[in-house]
Amino acid sequence: MQKHILVIDDDPAVTSLLKRGLSYEGFAVETARNGREGLTTAREHPSDLVILDVMMPGLDGYEVLRRLRAADEQLPVLMLTAKDTPADQVQGLTAGADDYVTKPFPFDVLVARIRTLLRRQQLDRPPVLRFTDLVLDTGSHVVQRGSRDIPLTSLEFKLLEEFLVHPRQVLSKDLLLERVWGYNFDTNVVEVYVKQLRHKLEAMGEPRLIQTIRNVGYVLREP
Repeated sequence: MQKHILVIDDDPAVTSLLKRGLSYEGFAVETARNGREGLTTAREHPSDLVILDVMMPGLDGYEVLRRLRAADEQLPVLMLTAKDTPADQVQGLTAGADDYVTKPFPFDVLVARIRTLLRRQQLDRPPVLRFTDLVLDTGSHVVQRGSRDIPLTSLEFKLLEEFLVHPRQVLSKDLLLERVWGYNFDTNVVEVYVKQLRHKLEAMGEPRLIQTIRNVGYVLREP
């Protein structure tokens, strides 16, 4: 499954280089020119990893990191910056970055660190995902709402897991299509599966958790 990376850096040469290089390595890449744009992009296009500069106009990298962490504690963040003293590295890691790479950087080393962080994220993902009264066990493939077991097909399970991994984040139909089905297909299939999933999750009159955001996509949030 293709991994999504968000690059937040005010240097267009850096964002252009990373978009070209990481796309060639098989990643889907979004870029942002400053901290505020980066936070907006992170909300609209949930990523598997963020590459973040420190010195940017407006919101600096540390503040962006703090806000990213508040929204998703598990999101891997790699700081990529010209601030290269040991004290700078300690500050970045202490602030919550998962890795710290200084500019200029060997591209192959950066890619290796990205892949390491993504593998670690997969290993660290909790085996049981919970949201309000909804529980999904990734090991046994059991889904429960309250005390009720909910039988799901494999695709319904993958779709629900994607929502539970990104609670309260708006997920577009295109994003869900790519992450769950893994190939180009009509987005109507997403609508069909969301409808089926809702029917099963709400079979006993439970409140709706998967909400529609008109002309954007869907979000898992409290009723």
